[in-house]
Amino acid sequence: MFYHALEIDNGNCIGCSRCMKVCPTEAIRILNGKAAIQEERCIDCGKCHSACPVDAIYIKQDDFKKVHEFPHSIALVPSVFLGQFPDDIRVSRIYAALKDLGFKHVFEVESAAGIYADAKNRYAQKHKDQEPLISSFCPAIVRLIQIRFPSLVENIIPVKAPLDISAMYAIKTLTDSGIPREEIGIFYVTPCAAKIAAVKNPVGEKRSIIDGVINMDALFNKVYRKIKEQGKNHEYAQLKTPRLSADAILSTLTNGERRICMAKRSYAIDGIENVMDFLEKLENDEVEGVEFLELRACDQSCAGAMLSCENRFLCGERMYARARKAAERERNGEMARDREMDAYKEYLLENVGVEAVQPRSMLVLDKDMSKAFKKLEMINKLKMYLPRVDCGMCGAPTCEAFATDVVCKQVGLTRCVFYQRHLERLDDITRQECLAATSAVWGADPIVDGEPPRTR
Repeated sequence: MFYHALEIDNGNCIGCSRCMKVCPTEAIRILNGKAAIQEERCIDCGKCHSACPVDAIYIKQDDFKKVHEFPHSIALVPSVFLGQFPDDIRVSRIYAALKDLGFKHVFEVESAAGIYADAKNRYAQKHKDQEPLISSFCPAIVRLIQIRFPSLVENIIPVKAPLDISAMYAIKTLTDSGIPREEIGIFYVTPCAAKIAAVKNPVGEKRSIIDGVINMDALFNKVYRKIKEQGKNHEYAQLKTPRLSADAILSTLTNGERRICMAKRSYAIDGIENVMDFLEKLENDEVEGVEFLELRACDQSCAGAMLSCENRFLCGERMYARARKAAERERNGEMARDREMDAYKEYLLENVGVEAVQPRSMLVLDKDMSKAFKKLEMINKLKMYLPRVDCGMCGAPTCEAFATDVVCKQVGLTRCVFYQRHLERLDDITRQECLAATSAVWGADPIVDGEPPRTR
């Protein structure tokens, strides 16, 4: 089973079904008036989290106190984290606040952008027969392909994500300086739930070398408060921070990978609905001649991730402004940190590979293939008798999803209100039985207390 970072607080959930309707993999059902996640379908994309009007869906993270358990704790921060802060707060102030909060070292994830690009380009040169090659950058997209487009898993480039490469680099530099590995704690500041899941349950690896995950919105509040406490004259106010190249800074935004890939024809697609639409065309052989695909689940990529505190366009604007300054420094001969990683380039490239991504079915109808085909026939037949209006009153997002649930004996057919009316006309069901079936979905008494208005 996948590890999931998203969980539902039943105490807050009001069973409004908004999360169910926006889930791209139909992973949510309404049971007894509460939302429930089907773990085999969930890809931790966070659409449900964004849609929930009462904050009933929350994202797990590690206890921040864990940072203090290591003499050499490392903050792996993405460039979008720096883009959350107002223009008048310098990067050095953010680094200073992170150090005051307990981190001994700070590394930006995008430091590994160049190594990551080299690894992909080397793989692409040897595997032209697998085109279009698909970036493994976004873990939500990797999981989406595993469960919704399993025929395309061979197209995913089997290399570590930049955050893992940066973690390898950080550990290597510190251990080479004589620091024991057990004294080093790597903590990734994540902009989304999918990357938490990728750290806790990585695809193509047994375990991650990252020791903990901290949600970006929570750390932003801590850092911003610390900056205010420090004041302008803090000793770290003029802290010299490592610089990134322009390409590295922008690599996490849409078109960031595509701009430094060697492919002649490539696409950068963000937004999970747009990605799914394109992958359907790709799977149906409607698109030809594409060499590389940069696919991101969030609009504007990581700038629009669910744990972002700032408007995605403002965050992107700040990152582009920072990239322009970085390009100017490069023209003046200043070396960026991602260029400094070249000293470890061969070591990193030798250890950047992962096992091939494997398909994972959303639902196994039956281990016996012949029985599975019979169930599939039953699902298709049942769909013909359902209204196909996808009203959601049955607690499933679509009539097709409901038919699957019925055939797999997870729910009864009488949960469909249209089928209830049909049985009522035939005198095959009582009003109490209808009420019981509906209550199983929406709870015993979803109507508010009080005398309802009476109409003719």
